[in-house]
Amino acid sequence: MLARLRSLTARWTAAVPVAAVVLLALTWGRDLPGVLVALVTLVLAGAVLSAVHHAEVVAHRVGEPFGSLVLAVAVTIIEVALIVTLMADGGDKSSTLARDTVFAAVMITCNGILGLCLLVGSLRHGLAVFNPEGTGAALATVATLATLSLVLPTFTTSKPGPEFSTAQLTFAALASLLLYGLFVATQTVRHRDYFLPITRQGEVITADDHAEAPTSRTAAISLGLLGLALVGVVGLAKGVSPTIESGVQAAGLPHAVVGVVIALLVLLPETIAALRAARRDRVQTSLNLALGSAMASIGLTIPAVALASLWLSGPLVLGLGATHMVLLALTVVVASLTVVPGRATPLQGGVHLVLFAAYLELAVTP
Repeated sequence: MLARLRSLTARWTAAVPVAAVVLLALTWGRDLPGVLVALVTLVLAGAVLSAVHHAEVVAHRVGEPFGSLVLAVAVTIIEVALIVTLMADGGDKSSTLARDTVFAAVMITCNGILGLCLLVGSLRHGLAVFNPEGTGAALATVATLATLSLVLPTFTTSKPGPEFSTAQLTFAALASLLLYGLFVATQTVRHRDYFLPITRQGEVITADDHAEAPTSRTAAISLGLLGLALVGVVGLAKGVSPTIESGVQAAGLPHAVVGVVIALLVLLPETIAALRAARRDRVQTSLNLALGSAMASIGLTIPAVALASLWLSGPLVLGLGATHMVLLALTVVVASLTVVPGRATPLQGGVHLVLFAAYLELAVTP
């Protein structure tokens, strides 16, 4: 019976990514009627679950922290491609697209995903235990990247408005790539043990023993299907965005809510993977996914849009407003206090979720 269930799982998780990409090719750039929107939404949900499955297969084969890095980077690369594509379409609203998307990713990962995982891990196991050295390094990198890319443009004077000059944008892009590269080297080579799950006694867990590791061939197939699933998730999320936008406008909500909804859909595979790790008392893996996604979102998006700005017309607004800067500063302070002890109770998880709820509330009623 168990073998039959595994066989069925393997079949649908292999079929859904292919179906998602085919459906994406058939519906890209077209206005979708209600029936097709329902079908796209259904396939999108299946692609999310399939992506989580294949990400876990790859992660089990390569081990931590490589597994969480694969999922974070894969989602971000496809997300960046989507951002550049939307910016190329032009329009008045494209000038703030990169800023809004990156900030939404930071709030979703550093407050939503992180808070949810701390809450689930601490409620299920008494305390959520993680390595403060690795998590602190990741948080410091996220805070630095966010400040350099999203806060400084509000205060620079070389160009009017919250924009970087060409030299400043070039520096921010190179600094983002350099910091992200240094972090990946630290996470995977020099101090890999800082990013591995730990026991209650602080001992590093070097391997998962809950199942036999998949073969290299199985992991390679899952890696390819993971890529297809993520292309399907991001592309189909873009496909249903006109419907989301119409719903937002009908409800009288600000246009920024559309970006938040799409960001939530795009980050759904990482959210589910992080929650499943927290349930297995692998909170460090959850934090690797959350903070790694925030870091990749900034570290890869800013260089990409800087390069795209060479041929795209129109301004590139990166600076945050006062309200969002307050939220970012509060997030960094609270996350620092959460990380320092290396363990968290449901209170810390609740505090981050309240910050995330405040971000959503201010997106709806700015």
